Amino acid sequence: MPPYRYAQEELTEAIGDLCLPAGADRTLLRRLHASAGVRARHLALPIERYADLGDFGQSNDAWLAVGLELGEEALVGALQEAGLGPADVDLLVCTSITGIAAPSLDARLAGRLGLRPDVKRLPVFGLGCVAGAAGLARLHDYLRGHPADTAVLLSIELCSLTLQRRDDSRANLVAGALFGDGAAALVARGSAGAGPEAAGPFVVATRSRLYPDTEQLLGWDIGPTGFRVVIDAGVPDIVRDHFGRHLRAFLADHGLTTDDIGSWVCHPGGPKVLSTMTDTLGLPDDALQTAWHSLATVGNMSSASVLHILQKTWEFNRPEPGTWGVLLAMGPGFCSEVVLLRW
Repeated sequence: MPPYRYAQEELTEAIGDLCLPAGADRTLLRRLHASAGVRARHLALPIERYADLGDFGQSNDAWLAVGLELGEEALVGALQEAGLGPADVDLLVCTSITGIAAPSLDARLAGRLGLRPDVKRLPVFGLGCVAGAAGLARLHDYLRGHPADTAVLLSIELCSLTLQRRDDSRANLVAGALFGDGAAALVARGSAGAGPEAAGPFVVATRSRLYPDTEQLLGWDIGPTGFRVVIDAGVPDIVRDHFGRHLRAFLADHGLTTDDIGSWVCHPGGPKVLSTMTDTLGLPDDALQTAWHSLATVGNMSSASVLHILQKTWEFNRPEPGTWGVLLAMGPGFCSEVVLLRW
């Protein structure tokens, strides 16, 4: 996480100064912040710096500078925990939807971290919040064909840098209430390289799903000021009307039901999404507690959130060996990605 951490109440008024006209009523803003389920968040920059970001170029420059620092910290830390070094990485998948660069972040990190010159790289833009789950799924696809390899997923999301100044639209205010900044890295090894002592769960299967005629629900409108967020109130309806049925069908293909799943690693899209997920799937009230806690303590960090929740599950609520788990997220498209795990 970046070092700049703020309580939600501090951010409410600061974001009001950035986004609302002078003297505007802040009732809606305060209500959105109070109901977001967020108590504190980390920001890429000190809050007073955001007023000086005059255009998209300056915001993107900040994304690149801070993103490289956080990405290096996350990637080095993950490799160290896995007992590996940069030269052991065969594939690096790097995802971010909060900035853009060519050469991409992964290319810029390769030399400074000592990745091999023949490392395979895949920079990903456009998946948004779903990219943490989709990235893990694509690592799994690759490792099935390269079972002796090591693959790394790196997520770098600095959502605060996309906040639109002097934009009092509901979507911008909702984003300002929910999203935080952070980076996460995950190391995965193929079946020939993992060994019986491998830490963490095994990926058993994955499934992707695009929902027709939902492109307008979530994403960016890209213009002179950069990434203007699109968030439609209909996202929980997709969970209620479609996602539950598709998830149950996926589990049934493996002889499982939701009752067989002992560990849920769910991207925290927001309070309504988490509540709808719990109700639609008929989960126990505490099934998504790690997701709720992540939302409260660091906000929604887009693709990094589901990896943060996976880490917290491993550290504080580690399932017994043999437990079935599901890791899931949704994002622009509108789409979902589900990963079946075995701890």
